[in-house]
Parts: sequence; structure tokens; C-alpha cells
Amino acid sequence: MIHLQAIDRSLFLFFNHNLSSSFFDSVMPFITDHVPYLLLPVVLFFLFKDRRVLITSVIVSFIALSLSDGITGTLKNLIERPRPFLTIKEAIVLVGRGGSYSMPSAHASNVFSVVTVLCYFLGRLKDGFLRGVFIVYILVVAVTVSLSRIYVGVHYPSDVIVGAFIGFGVGIFTVFGYGIFSKLQRQKREFAVLLIILTGLSVLRLYYIAEGPLDLSPDEAQYWDWSRNLALSYYSKGPGIAYIIKLSTLLFGNTEIGIRVPAVVFLYLSSIIVFFITSSISSRFDSFESLKRQHEAGLLAALLLNTIPLFATYGVVNTIDSPLIFFWSVALGLFWVCVKDWPVKETPSWNWILLGVAIGLGVLVKYTMVFFVFSAFLYLLFNKDKRGLFLRIKPWLSLIFTAIVSSPIVIWNYQHNWVTLRHTAGQAHINEGLVLRPERFLEFLGSQLGVIGPVVFVFMIIAMIWVKRNNRDGGYLFWFFAPTFLFFLLKSLQGKVQANWALPCYISALIGLSIYAVFFWRNWSRKLKATFAVGIALSLIITVVAHYPFLIRLKPKFDPSARLRGWHQLGQEVSRIARKLGDRYFIFSDRYQVTAELAFYVSGNPRTYCVNLGRRMNQYDLWPGFHQLRGYNAIFVKIGKSSLPEKLKGVFDSCERSVLTVTEHGYVLRTYSIFVCRNFHGMKRQVPNRF
Repeated sequence: MIHLQAIDRSLFLFFNHNLSSSFFDSVMPFITDHVPYLLLPVVLFFLFKDRRVLITSVIVSFIALSLSDGITGTLKNLIERPRPFLTIKEAIVLVGRGGSYSMPSAHASNVFSVVTVLCYFLGRLKDGFLRGVFIVYILVVAVTVSLSRIYVGVHYPSDVIVGAFIGFGVGIFTVFGYGIFSKLQRQKREFAVLLIILTGLSVLRLYYIAEGPLDLSPDEAQYWDWSRNLALSYYSKGPGIAYIIKLSTLLFGNTEIGIRVPAVVFLYLSSIIVFFITSSISSRFDSFESLKRQHEAGLLAALLLNTIPLFATYGVVNTIDSPLIFFWSVALGLFWVCVKDWPVKETPSWNWILLGVAIGLGVLVKYTMVFFVFSAFLYLLFNKDKRGLFLRIKPWLSLIFTAIVSSPIVIWNYQHNWVTLRHTAGQAHINEGLVLRPERFLEFLGSQLGVIGPVVFVFMIIAMIWVKRNNRDGGYLFWFFAPTFLFFLLKSLQGKVQANWALPCYISALIGLSIYAVFFWRNWSRKLKATFAVGIALSLIITVVAHYPFLIRLKPKFDPSARLRGWHQLGQEVSRIARKLGDRYFIFSDRYQVTAELAFYVSGNPRTYCVNLGRRMNQYDLWPGFHQLRGYNAIFVKIGKSSLPEKLKGVFDSCERSVLTVTEHGYVLRTYSIFVCRNFHGMKRQVPNRF
């Protein structure tokens, strides 16, 4: 390895020093900074020969460019190789130094990805001589641009070589994808359109994650902290989200994009699954005999899944609802495959086994997945044509596999005094008994109108009633909507129900709404069509504002996304303070939200702690604490401008408070009290008595 590094250094100095001349000193910076101008002759050639090929090549090139840029950016943060001018004093730097890492070269990757695509489309033109000339020309451009990065002093030769290989691979992959898409466009136009839109949205979501205003939500930060301590289960949730984040961060690093990539992937795949479920179920309704009409309903359902605020949010934010949407959709499709042709045709056992696995994985992610089993039971019970399945072994086989896959939760809880059951009972306010709270009921309804969109919500309820009356399969979609929705609606009369708790039931509702809209669209009046279109537009506007709240300058107290901002500033300030404390210190807070955010945003991702000063239990209470770290200094962080809690007075020699106020667009986003405490004396760990 040292020998290869020496060769890399020698080659860098050869290009950067030995080839140095006044001519190259003026030409190379121009080449490295003006790549689009160098590709302009090819664009003009396409314009002259075939405008359709020009448009297509530009679109495919942009996709390849986006992919290569995202891959190289991720690899840079994983490899963290310093730029040559940071380690080689004699390096000559002719352009801006930038702030990113060195390996691999994004210029090389990006230009080779685009050039590979352009070579493919040039190869499809008829003019053999000019086609060959331009292929040679853009290959020379790609090589020259790559070499210019070494000459101007910002990349090693190995950076460029790796970048070129990545770009070439991405270009081939993109061209291959274009070929598949072209075939789909001829045979399944609606599905092809969906793939284009989903791919574009996914690129935008990845860009938003990388460059947007949102820090990790407290739950995301907590689940990431769980992923550093893998277990069979956790205090409040199953282990699914921790393992998903662990896998993602192994691939993409402990970064925001590393944690959130699964959300983008899950919503992409869920949209495709919903497309096919809708297409298949719609065939059981009158006037949906044609495949085109079925696919129109599928396209609408998939697009609504990406438009409605409740679902679109989880295409960016990777909490337990992101994988829940996916596993519920998979289970919904598999159960449909298992029951749709019964009793005329019986599906193979492996379909039922896959269904059980999908439900089990969903339970590992979020316990709400249990409602799927309840809905499936009610569907079979109230459908006389399907009721005979209770007498078959396959549905029970599916249930057995669900129990096996989700068994880690039971095993872990057995080992930890069933704390999850206690926590769930606390969340459900069981100890309070039957107490009616009409204001909570209205609050829940209002929240559903907000996260779905008021007009779409009304159409959705109407559609589900219509589906129950007109579906020849006993209201399949209705039974996967109504029980869950009604449960949380009635539960809201007794206690607070979060806006997202009923989320999975709306997957069926979106499918039913899409079938309903396509069925009646031609017969609707202009006013009704306009109302429906405006309703979808309103849901889209809510989604956009949720992503960019500054567009309407929402005050933080009215902005749900405010809880996802202002954390990295805290991490920077605590990092600055920690550097002055030396090696023997620990960081803690009195809330799990702050504890988790500090673990992620403080430099070096230290282990952080959550002190119990009378709060209810959380996962940090089950992990080793700081209580025996006598002699250590500490940083204690509390939200708000407040004094040191009484229970912490006397356990340090001294504690000095500073206040950090994070502002945004003239509004106070959040205030933190940061206490620097000296010489910890130790303290008794308080056992939580609330769950």
C-alpha cells in the first residue's frame, strides 16, 4: 500500500510539476472549469442530425450525471482522503481548493458518465464518418478533463482513475436502464411514465437530503444510535429500523444521507408495488377490462402516494413509517395474490409463507403492522366466498411464519421484564381508564385533514364507501382501511393519537380513491373534476411547504418541520466546548431527543447519556450510564433557558451555564442551556417508575 501511495505521489508531481508550462497553466484551468463548453459541439451535432435524439441524450446524460455525482460524493465522505495540496507542500494549485475530499474525482466520474451516454447515442446515428470523429473527440475530452484535475493540483492520479471507472460504469448502467425503459414505453406506457417520475423524484429527494434545510429528526437520531448498539429489540420499537440504518450507514457512512437513503428506496419500491396492486384489483371492477384503464388507476395511486404529505414526508425522513409503508404494501399485494382466485384456484404455499415473512418484518419495524392481521381476519370472516380459507392450513402457516420472524421482540421483552408492553400501555393511556376527551377527537380529525389534504380526505372516505358496495371481492380495500382507521378514530376520544398512527390504512384508501376517480372521471362535471384536481394540488402544496416552510415564513410553533432544524448548530457548539475539556468528559441531557441529536452532531459521534430526573423510561435507561465516571468533567444540555436541575446540584464541583439561541429567518428556532461541569462526584442511578 505504501509503495502504491509513493507511485501515486510521484505521478501527481510529474503532471503537476514536470509538465508545468505557461501554456498548460492557462489551458488546464479553463478545461477543468468549462466542461459543458467542450461538449457543446456534440450537442450541436445532435441538433443538426436529429432533435429527438438530442432531447433523449440530454435527459439520459442528466440522469447518469446525477447518479455519478451522488456516488462519488458518498464515496468521498466514506474514504475521507485529503486533497494532495494538503499533504504535498510543493503542490501547485491553479483553481479553487474547495472543501470536499479527494477520492474519487467527481470531475472524472461525471464527465465519463456523460461521455459514455453520448457515445451510445452517437453510435445510433447513421453518418459513420462524422459519428466516429465525434466519438473520438468526446473520449479525448473525457481524458483531458480528468488529467486536468491532476495538473491543477486538486486530485491524485488514482482519484481520477477510480472516478473514470465509476463514471463509465454508471454510464453503462444508465444506458442499460434506458433500453429497458424504451421497451416498457412501447408496451406499458403508464408504467414507463411512473418510472421516469419516480426516478426524478428520487434524485430530487437525495439532493434535498444532502443540501436541504432539515437536520435529522430526534427519532431518526435515536434509531441511528440504536444501530450502534444492535439488539433483538428495543424499549419502544422493534429492531427493524436499527438494522436498516446499520446496513445503510455501512454503505454510505454515518451521515444524514447515509441514514435517509432507505426512505428514498422504500417509497420508490412502495410506489411500484402500489401501481401493480391497483392495476390488479381494479380489474375486478366494472369498466376496467382494458389493461390501459387498469394502469391509469395504478399510475394515479402511485403518484398520490408521492404527493400526499403523510407519505411524501417518509420519502425523505427515515423513521419507522418509511419501511412500514413498504412492508404493508408488500403484504397487501401478497395477500391479494393469495385470496383473489380462491376458491376457483389455490395459490402455492410459498406465497403464503412470503406473506407471513412480510408481515413479520413489518412487525419488527412497527407494531401497527399487527392491524394487517386483524384486517385480513375480518376480510375472510365477512366474505362468505373466502371464509373457507380458515379451514385450510396455508393461512395458518403464514401466521406461524409471522410469529417466527417477529419472535426477537418477544425474546427480548422476556429478558427485559416486558418493558415494551408497559410502554405501550402508557402510550395508550390504559391506566387512565375510560375518559372521554372530545377535543382529542377533533384534534385527530384535524390532523388527518392536514396530513392527507382536506379535499382528498373527503374524496377518500366517499371512495371507500363506494368500494365496499361495488367491489366483487367483498370490499378487499375497505377491510384494510376501515378497522385501523376506526380504531384510532375511537381511540382519539380517550387520549392523544399522533397524526401518523393511522398511516398504513391510507394505502388501501389511496388505491380505492384512484379506482373511484378513474371510474367516474368521464361522468364528473367540470366543477367536480376541478374540485378533485384542486384537492390534489392543495395536498401537493402542503407537501412542498412541509419541505420548504420558509416559502410562507411559518413561525416555528406552527411549523412541524421546525423540530428537524437547529440541531447541527447545537452539535457544533458542544463540539467547540468539548475540545477545551480534554479527554475525560462525558455529554448528557435529560431528554432522549437531545441525547440522540448530540450523539450524531457532536464531532466524533461520542456516546452520550440521558439522565433520569423523573421522566418516563427510554432506551438509554437500559444501556450503561455515566453514574460511576467519578472525576470526569461533563457537558449537560437542556432545552430552554433554565437553571441547573436540583438533582444535579452538588454532584459536580461547579457548573457554568451558557445559552445558545438558534434563529432562523428572524424567528427563534430553539434555545439551549449548556452547562460545563467540573469534576463529577458520582451519583445514584434513578430507576424509572413511568413507562
